[in-house]
Amino acid sequence: MPAETLLYGMRAVRTLYSVILYLMVPVAVLRLLGRGLRNRGYWRRWGERFGFVPVLRGAPLIWIHAVSVGEVRAAQPLARRLLESHPDHKLLITTMTPTGSEQVTALFGDAVAHCYVPYDLPSAVTRFLERTRPRLALIMETELWPNIFHLCRARSIPVFVANVRMSEQSMRRYLRFKTLTAATLRQVSMLAAQSAADAARLRALGAPDDAVRVTGSIKFEINLPASLREVAEVLRDAWGRERSIWIAASTHEGEEEQVLAAYEEIKSRVPSLLLVLVPRHPERFAGMARMCRRAGRRVALHSARAPIDAATDIVLGDSMGELQVFFMASDVAFIGGSLVASGGHNLLEAAAVGVPAVFGPHMFNFAEISQLTLEQGAGTQVRDAGELARAVIDYLERPDLRFRAGESGKRMVAQNRGALDRVTQLIDGFL
Repeated sequence: MPAETLLYGMRAVRTLYSVILYLMVPVAVLRLLGRGLRNRGYWRRWGERFGFVPVLRGAPLIWIHAVSVGEVRAAQPLARRLLESHPDHKLLITTMTPTGSEQVTALFGDAVAHCYVPYDLPSAVTRFLERTRPRLALIMETELWPNIFHLCRARSIPVFVANVRMSEQSMRRYLRFKTLTAATLRQVSMLAAQSAADAARLRALGAPDDAVRVTGSIKFEINLPASLREVAEVLRDAWGRERSIWIAASTHEGEEEQVLAAYEEIKSRVPSLLLVLVPRHPERFAGMARMCRRAGRRVALHSARAPIDAATDIVLGDSMGELQVFFMASDVAFIGGSLVASGGHNLLEAAAVGVPAVFGPHMFNFAEISQLTLEQGAGTQVRDAGELARAVIDYLERPDLRFRAGESGKRMVAQNRGALDRVTQLIDGFL
């Protein structure tokens, strides 16, 4: 196909995409209104979603986009490295969700600027870029935005997509819009893939060979503050030294019922059990507390800081930014989003502090990491609530097994560091 014809086709498909997005604006507004019923943060700062962000001038700007809480946490070591290595630059971190926004504030305070990313409407993106004028757009993980990428390229703003993961399932989804996906990937200056498999899928989708690099996963670059152990020790004292602590972290709708079913079986074998339940989305905290109480269990809200006694069955982790402390204060962890088809969550936060990770069959967002965890003996994969209960019981009743798995997890994280240095070197080439 002649280059001119190809270019025209790509332009036409992006135009169609933009028209559809404009037609979907009322749906997006209704979605914000609906979500705001559970999290009032969705009702605030709507102007930013249409590009009406604060004007940023002065120092050269590095723009980092991280969708929500998980991506913000993954971006933390990279953002801190850039703050140290480029003190003459200012950092802007954008998110899509209020919880992501809160995480930025909790982690960085006033050290970075923050706003919501605009919808991928040409007018909104143009307005955003005019008001921020970034020198580099740094997108975390697999966020492909046709208009953002195209308009950055038109303004000679390099687009760097870091820590890219492209599962087989995601690739099949993108292939449904092959022309648009290929056109979008052609606008990217650099794609830093987590693995060779991710890189191969990106090239199959149309990414230029010379724009793809395999750097490893930044998720292994977990920063453990010196005070973390001390804080975790205090928390463990509050929960009870004599109790067995099982954390179910980042759970999703349809998963807590399975966790509670497993809890009943584990409790019958390990009477001292305390479950720390941390739903993935804050707007579900109240509903989960009611569910646990309806199951006849005594629930304590972590945010209330009420005393935990022997009669407390479940602690609801209803706070932001404390998951790493919760992991360190626990004996064994279940990683949510994996008993339902959500793709799982990052199990390295548990592994880094020596806590065995148990996860379900749906880990397609972390396929390589979950496979490595199994190979290293740092965790166990289960198929359902029954197997989940048996795996947790095994770890709780066998301290030797728990210790070996914990040590393997810490060693696995330490041995796979290095992605941060490789990504930073590539970024420096653009700055």
